[in-house]
Amino acid sequence: MKKKLLSVLLCTALIGTLAGGCSSKKGAEASPKEDSKTEGKEITVMVPEWAVPSDDMLDAFTEDSGINVVMNVVSWDDIRDKVAIAASGGTAAADVIEVDWSWVGEMNSAGWLEEIEMTDEDKADMPTLETFSIDGKVLAVPYANDYRIAYYNKEHFKAAGIEKAPQTWDEVYDALKKIKDAGIVEYPYTMPMNADESATTSMMWMAFSRSGQVFNDDGTLNKDAVSDALEFEKKLVDEGFTDPASKTASGMDAYRKLTAGEASFMVGPTKFVGISNNEEECSVVGQIEAILLPGKDETSPQTMPLPEAVGITKFSENKDAAKEFVKWYTSAETQKELYQANSSIPTRNAVLSDLIDDGTIQNAGAMLEEAKLIKSPFPNGIPSYYSEMSNAIYNNVNKMVLGEISAQEAFDAMDKKVTELAGNEE
Repeated sequence: MKKKLLSVLLCTALIGTLAGGCSSKKGAEASPKEDSKTEGKEITVMVPEWAVPSDDMLDAFTEDSGINVVMNVVSWDDIRDKVAIAASGGTAAADVIEVDWSWVGEMNSAGWLEEIEMTDEDKADMPTLETFSIDGKVLAVPYANDYRIAYYNKEHFKAAGIEKAPQTWDEVYDALKKIKDAGIVEYPYTMPMNADESATTSMMWMAFSRSGQVFNDDGTLNKDAVSDALEFEKKLVDEGFTDPASKTASGMDAYRKLTAGEASFMVGPTKFVGISNNEEECSVVGQIEAILLPGKDETSPQTMPLPEAVGITKFSENKDAAKEFVKWYTSAETQKELYQANSSIPTRNAVLSDLIDDGTIQNAGAMLEEAKLIKSPFPNGIPSYYSEMSNAIYNNVNKMVLGEISAQEAFDAMDKKVTELAGNEE
């Protein structure tokens, strides 16, 4: 990803800035330029390219707040390393930084993140805040949503004599069998299976939707739930419902089999609501519908979020100004503008509802209903050892689908590692 630096300079006629936590209403009685703590301050914001607000948005923020913003646009893969290197020297890589859902445990353990105060109203409207909360403290605020939702090709199902969308995993299995037996597509189910992060999250949401949990309260894997998910995934592979090529392909390549018309059902990223309606990216526009995640006896009562957030570094020397930026960046109005600029799915359900109601997001299916079911599968928040845990999970999932080990052996191997990591955390 190309790196670039965007600077937004302070307008010439600044009066002062509004104190963090005061009303943001404009006018003589509540001017946003009355707080000397932020007036004329300059902050740096380190995010990936897809998170950059438009120049007009940044100009408006600067004029309204009196805060200069320097956007440091860095490849997502490099951000965590840059933050770590700077923190080791007691400095801030930036005042505001990208915080991926999978990083928050590590960053919290290392003491890199400043706590952010959020209202009860915000918490109710942003279920993904739970993902960035540990020990009751909000450590980052999500700006881009991603949660798992199911998709099915209505025409494939109808061609197999199935008129209703599946609500349980048993119904999914029966539908896949009918579709395959009828020769409608050779591989009706698609899921990530390569040895990478997408195979970890696929196993996790499978367990979460089928059994209601992934981990025990002590952070270890729940044997019944995870074993059940592994056995079901292996069954789908062994019975020829999945394309063997997906065992070594990227997660995105696996997902795109649905929009290519090569698969009939998947659980995948929220952004495929838009992709499945884009003729440039989907060859079966009008055939795919987003539905609630299947469960054991009915649709699943929860779904797993994988959102992106922004946080404030502990080493920032401009914390008040940084808090004002985060407040603005994750506000309802900014989330609407970010969707228009970058197609970032809102993390505020009220905003998502507005975008669906006014037709900005079309053919949303169960998108909003699923968003209201977001819940973290981690009982104690994302652990600091998530990266090591994920490595153990996806490598053993991949070995299982390649036929090198059984589902039981895959569970035993990943369970041993996760139990070791969870024990060291105590």
